[in-house]
Amino acid sequence: MFGDLGKIMKVVGELKTKLPEMKEKLAAARFSADAGEGTVTATVSGKLELTDLKISESLLEDKDPAMLEDVIKAAVSAAQADAATAAAAEMKEITGGMDIPGLSGLL
Repeated sequence: MFGDLGKIMKVVGELKTKLPEMKEKLAAARFSADAGEGTVTATVSGKLELTDLKISESLLEDKDPAMLEDVIKAAVSAAQADAATAAAAEMKEITGGMDIPGLSGLL
């Protein structure tokens, strides 16, 4: 039991130094995904904020708002999922694979 506590304390110490750097790295990172066979491309930051959205003219010519909405949502969701996966991988690396509840809220 105390071995686990020692490991947790070590991870907490590393988090104090590495977490600010990781937050900065993720905030600067960009994750892009497309949907609708490339007709919409969304880019989000590591904080899951939409930073860019590109819509092809061919999709706009279809004049189908419902389809356009669906394709945009799909592209944004895919980009956000990529960003969240990258953040989780960074956190896993810092914690040495330990699952420490509540850490994902620190990002």
